[in-house]
Amino acid sequence: MDLYVGSIPFKWKDKNLEELFEQFGEVTSAKIIIDKITRQNKGFGFVTMADEHKAQIAISALHGIEIEGRPIIVNPSLPKGEFQKPQRTSPAAKKKPIEFKSEKHKKTLPPWLRKEY
Repeated sequence: MDLYVGSIPFKWKDKNLEELFEQFGEVTSAKIIIDKITRQNKGFGFVTMADEHKAQIAISALHGIEIEGRPIIVNPSLPKGEFQKPQRTSPAAKKKPIEFKSEKHKKTLPPWLRKEY
């Protein structure tokens, strides 16, 4: 079972993450995501455990505990296709078109509000 581990200390390496989860069962792989430019870890990683039952025990035991001053987050990981980011709407889509009271009122507004460009 694949697990997402978030908010891990920035000094940690893959070995530290593997050692944390080994106490709950066999760890197939442990990978901390590293920034390509700074070569520092991004504060999250993924752990693959062989037994799903032991992975659930690890989630319940480790989720929320504080390690080096940071409460870690442990959840089952979702494949990229299953997780959908919320769609952002542009602020222009929410604006109502300006309604002018009269031609005189329209001329008192600046040109960018009159759409004269």
